[in-house]
Amino acid sequence: MLYIALLHYPVYDKNGRIVTTAIANMDIHDIARVAKTYGAAGFYIVNPAARQRRLAQDIVNHWQEGFGAQYNPHRQNAFSLIHIRESLQNVVDDIVRRTGRKPKSVATGAGSAQGDVLTFAELKDCLKKENDVYMLLFGTGSGISEKLIHESDFRLEPIKGMAGYNHLSVRSAVAVIMDRIMRD
Repeated sequence: MLYIALLHYPVYDKNGRIVTTAIANMDIHDIARVAKTYGAAGFYIVNPAARQRRLAQDIVNHWQEGFGAQYNPHRQNAFSLIHIRESLQNVVDDIVRRTGRKPKSVATGAGSAQGDVLTFAELKDCLKKENDVYMLLFGTGSGISEKLIHESDFRLEPIKGMAGYNHLSVRSAVAVIMDRIMRD
C-alpha cells in the first residue's frame, strides 16, 4: 500500500533556507491524477499555513462538490484521494488510523542519495511482496530538508536522465517515480 505526501514544509528555497512554500493548483490536479492512475491509497498535501490549507480545500471542494464535479467526473474521482494536513505527523497519524500500521517513509529528491537508499526496483518489489504501508515524501521548492531526509526510513534513488540535468517540477517527479514503481 502506497501513499503520496507533498510537503510544503520543511523545504528549502533556492537560497538554501528552510521555508514554507505556497500550494500550487497544478500540483493538486496533476498529482491527484497520477495517484489515481497508479493506484495510490491516498495523496496528502502538507502545509502548516492555515490560509494555504483553506485555499487547497477550496480547490478540492470545487472538483468534489461544486461545478467541477459535474463538469469533470474523472477529476472528481482523482480528487477523492486528496487529504490536506498541517504537518507530516498529522499525515502519519491519519494513515495509522486508516490502516492500523505506521507507514515507512521514503524521501525523494534530486540530490545524491546517501544512507539507506532504495532503488526504484527494490521499492517496487517491496510494494508487491510486503504487507507494509509506504509513504513517498515529495518536497516543493528546492527539496525536502536534510533533517527530514535523515529522519525518513529510506531514501529513494534520484531520477537520472541522459543529459545530466536533474531539476524536474515536483509533479513531473511524482509521475516519473510512480511510473517506475507502480507500473505492471
